[in-house]
Amino acid sequence: MRTQVAIIGGGPSGLLLAQLLHTRGIDSVVLERRSRDYVLSRIRAGVLETGMVDLMTRAGVGERMQREGFIHDGTQFAYDGQMFRIDFADLIGKTVMVYGQTEVTRDLYDAREAAGGVVLHDCSGVTPHDLDTDAPFVTFLRDGAVHRLDCDFVAGCDGFHGPSRQAIPTDVRREYERTYPFGWLGILSETPPVDDELIYANSDRGFALCSMRNANLSRYYIQCDLSDSPDDWTDDAFWDELRRRIPEDAADSLVTGPSIEKSIAPLRSFVCEPMRWGRLFLAGDAAHIVPPTGAKGLNTAASDIHYLFDGFDRHYNQGDAEGLDRYSERALARIWKTQRFSWWMTSQLHRFPDQSAFDLKMQQAELAFLRDNTAAQKALAEAYTGMPY
Repeated sequence: MRTQVAIIGGGPSGLLLAQLLHTRGIDSVVLERRSRDYVLSRIRAGVLETGMVDLMTRAGVGERMQREGFIHDGTQFAYDGQMFRIDFADLIGKTVMVYGQTEVTRDLYDAREAAGGVVLHDCSGVTPHDLDTDAPFVTFLRDGAVHRLDCDFVAGCDGFHGPSRQAIPTDVRREYERTYPFGWLGILSETPPVDDELIYANSDRGFALCSMRNANLSRYYIQCDLSDSPDDWTDDAFWDELRRRIPEDAADSLVTGPSIEKSIAPLRSFVCEPMRWGRLFLAGDAAHIVPPTGAKGLNTAASDIHYLFDGFDRHYNQGDAEGLDRYSERALARIWKTQRFSWWMTSQLHRFPDQSAFDLKMQQAELAFLRDNTAAQKALAEAYTGMPY
């Protein structure tokens, strides 16, 4: 087999890149380790920045998102039993879209199928080769046979545990990481959301987030110990703890029900530099991870895809190498800004085991400053809705 761009990873990043390349006449093949059903079963982010919404529309897959997604003009913050709102639309004239990552992926799968795009599932042992030459290729095992995919370039969209980042020599790549001493226990329930917008809550019992997927599907999170297991938490115990962490008015209006999914996710910040080596380009979780507090994981991956697509388009259709040559530089400049925002949100809203009384007072002062200062609110709104590409 031969293609122009071999894409390792069939999640939303890889599929979005493939679909965007298709709009500019650039051929690609997507290799995914799991089945399509498995990929679509992943429960992930649901808040899309303006840039991600625009990319979906540009790729020709925005129709259902625009019809079924929920535009949010702002978000709520809660601390010390009180709640205040950041009005994105009023402050900076921008919004976010609530539309689940599963639905994004489904739309992209449907578009690739309609376009006759090649997405190969159940590919194990995926290995990129000769990345520092002009003739890279990828080998993989599928249906009991080893296959070879020759290509011009390899896009590593295969997540933190995929083979792409590991293909960069250790003396070339540098990794930066911070792990947080807690996790998020999340549940999905077929219940109406407690509020029309997201609620980010700082409480003396730990962080809580009230989110949603649609008018009858809610997603809730509470900060928990890393040693916890989802089996340690009954649904009733979760709901009781959530009520204790959100303002009283919200707790009184909370509609509860059985969970249809329950999981615990650890929190970490991670960045790999550079994001290009030879003919290999990293994108999304293969290169960086943010704590989910600022809703930047999928959105930062989308910004990578924007820069990478621009580079491939200029290379193939204009004979211009600058986009690919500067890909890592451009992507990392934005990534570190989103890392800062996610770190800030996480630091202000969670309880840390080594926090002093002074640290807790500083958290409250920071949130009070945000509540009362228009400039601080504008800065948050700009970061939350998405910094320009």
